[in-house]
Amino acid sequence: MATTTTNAFNLSTITFEEGYSPLFSYFNIERSPDDKSFRLLLNRFSGSGVISTEYYNYGFFSASIKLPAIYTAGIVVAFYTSNVDTFEKNHDELDIEFLGNVNGQPWRFQTNLYGNGSVSRGREERYRMWFDPSKEFHQYSIIWTPKNIIFYIDETPIREVNRHPAMGGDFPSKPMSLYATIWDASSWATNGGKAKVDYKHEPFATELKDLVLEGYPVPPPECVIVQSERDLFKDSGRLRQKMKFGGSHTHRKHRLGRSSKRRNRVASSGGSSKSGQRGSAAAM
Repeated sequence: MATTTTNAFNLSTITFEEGYSPLFSYFNIERSPDDKSFRLLLNRFSGSGVISTEYYNYGFFSASIKLPAIYTAGIVVAFYTSNVDTFEKNHDELDIEFLGNVNGQPWRFQTNLYGNGSVSRGREERYRMWFDPSKEFHQYSIIWTPKNIIFYIDETPIREVNRHPAMGGDFPSKPMSLYATIWDASSWATNGGKAKVDYKHEPFATELKDLVLEGYPVPPPECVIVQSERDLFKDSGRLRQKMKFGGSHTHRKHRLGRSSKRRNRVASSGGSSKSGQRGSAAAM
């Protein structure tokens, strides 16, 4: 493990190899020679992203991030935890999202909190950034415990959510992976989708360093096999009937949540809209 410590929290940092892997491929990911930092690129062909190699059940997740400069309308950079690929209908998610803007306008910053699939209940808070995050690195952190969640910029707590009995099962509590992505969100990110990504300025690059993954690694949740797929196999594990190319086949239907849609748009910069109604923003 790298011995470097972060300025704000005095925690050991890791290299890319020690904690991350590409979300799709190494296309549009640039790792530094010492492997202590990396860049995520967005161009007209694709966005990019990384995912932690472990699932975590609570922890401290942090990175120093420098955002793209110049014209950044339509761009979203996200640093977040999620388990939507495992729990499609009741996923948990903790987001730090940066929303790009037109020239002369500041980046905006929002935090999102979703538990047990409660994506329609409006737990987003949005802020205007009081500094230019494209000029220098700032540390962004998420503390996730069984009792509370705190979002930080540098040493300043931006938002705290305390677990309350009224939340029931909607407090994020299932194991999650950590992600970092850059993608085209032209349909909603800037001025309600009126300002789009301008690829005259490509590639757009965001850089991450001072990587911290301090948590409780857990084995990945077991895959749940739906009954329609279970019925295709005998008790011996063999197929009940041979499958023919060109013939019909039962495919699992995936219900795409916010995170999995974000992953799809990272891979292809089409800029189509997110599904579902976004929660009302607070603290504008």
